Amino acid sequence: MGGVPVKHRSKSAVGHTRSHLALKKIRLFVCQNCQSPVLPHRVCGNCGVYKK
Repeated sequence: MGGVPVKHRSKSAVGHTRSHLALKKIRLFVCQNCQSPVLPHRVCGNCGVYKK
């Protein structure tokens, strides 16, 4: 069995701890060759071109 926590953490303290766990938006760019969405710094999966 697990132990019992010694100190109680308030709701705001837990919220401050978990504030960085939120999901971030995925940034998509448009391929300049075929105009399909591409992740930054990646080869286009549609046409295979990297930066022109």
